Amino acid sequence: MFRRTIVAAAVAAIAMPGAARAQEAQTAVSQQSIPAYGRKPIVPEAAFNPAISLILDGKYRNLEREPDTYQIGGFIPAGGHEEDGHGHGAGPGERGFGIDESELTISANIDPYFTGYFTAAVTGENEVEVEEAFVQNSGWLPGFTIKAGRYFGAFGYQNEQHAHVWDFVDLPLVHQAFFGGQFTDDGVQVRYVAPTPIFLEAGFEGGRGANFPGADREKNGFNGGGVFVHVGGDVGASHSYRVGASYRKLGAAERTYDDVDSAGTEVENAFEGESKLWGLDFVWKWAPDGDPAVRNFKFQAEYFQRKEDGTLAFDLEDATGLGTPSDSYSSKQKGWYVQGVYQFMPRWRAGARYDQLDSGTVDVGLVANGILTAADFPVLAGHKPKRTSAMVDFSPSEFSRLRVQFSQDKARFDEKDRQIFVQYVMSLGAHGAHKF
Repeated sequence: MFRRTIVAAAVAAIAMPGAARAQEAQTAVSQQSIPAYGRKPIVPEAAFNPAISLILDGKYRNLEREPDTYQIGGFIPAGGHEEDGHGHGAGPGERGFGIDESELTISANIDPYFTGYFTAAVTGENEVEVEEAFVQNSGWLPGFTIKAGRYFGAFGYQNEQHAHVWDFVDLPLVHQAFFGGQFTDDGVQVRYVAPTPIFLEAGFEGGRGANFPGADREKNGFNGGGVFVHVGGDVGASHSYRVGASYRKLGAAERTYDDVDSAGTEVENAFEGESKLWGLDFVWKWAPDGDPAVRNFKFQAEYFQRKEDGTLAFDLEDATGLGTPSDSYSSKQKGWYVQGVYQFMPRWRAGARYDQLDSGTVDVGLVANGILTAADFPVLAGHKPKRTSAMVDFSPSEFSRLRVQFSQDKARFDEKDRQIFVQYVMSLGAHGAHKF
């Protein structure tokens, strides 16, 4: 089935115009189909016509707790100052009816050697963000895919997927806590698929590293980088799998966040140092005889761990009158999730997901040397956030999906939040095959 997925992706790469096919089928290009450099590739003229697609995503949210007070207890909040209001990053989003990001994607072959891909996300707050914008080679380096620009980082499994293909309304908690949502970077990515009997892919990324848990350091060269390896294949005619491992290192300078000290004064603190992450991911798919049309099952799990070392400065604005003391800071935190989605009849699926985080060990020098107390850093108090989710969705066609999801979220300290989501996802225009 893994090979069928690869073949399907390759077929989609031929049938779909534009770089969307390269984006979605980049791991599926066979060695034999890649022309050697200097040899003129055979590319249909239609392949140079831009493929344009639009994703419409809307939700109704019924949240037990006030979303503006949302926090993932024990973890420095991504972005530092407020949760992501439209639910694409950290937090459940705003109550009531609303639209999430509408994704407009344009992709095409630039010439026989390069393709281009661009996705703009229009948020519910009428802001436009460049989600991805990159160029990559069209296969003239056998086995290699080289991408330059802005892209979703290759860390784990789900981070590289666009929101409209997620199996649940929101990202796992571990992505929200460790990356503040989907991690993107501006830089260069190199992937290599080895000519082996099983799927074997390895890659490297290096870039600006300005997004959480990194921060812009205004320096030449890479501020962040990572490596990854993926192994996959078929087990009989009905099963397939992919196993992956990832490592990433990022630098952060004055990565600020808000907190409230022991006297109730609002303060702004800042971390400076290095953030190192590693993760494991596993995906198993089942479909009778490799045909997922009627019934299929997908199991997915990821485990991340993050270690940070540096300094922590307290109260940058000196609201407490203590000056701005700073001292060493180190933390070691982890998180994971498991989920399963079963298509029990054509068009209908049901799934369940369980998330858990561990704030782990946090050593604050200002507390250890007695200048401040642990109560002056309540955000960093020990906690093990958890969340349980269940969903049912119905897809009238491959271009539309309706979903209902219930979550019991225990990310806050000593509070749980019952959340109900009703979602629609609609796809207009050309759309390439998705990754495994």
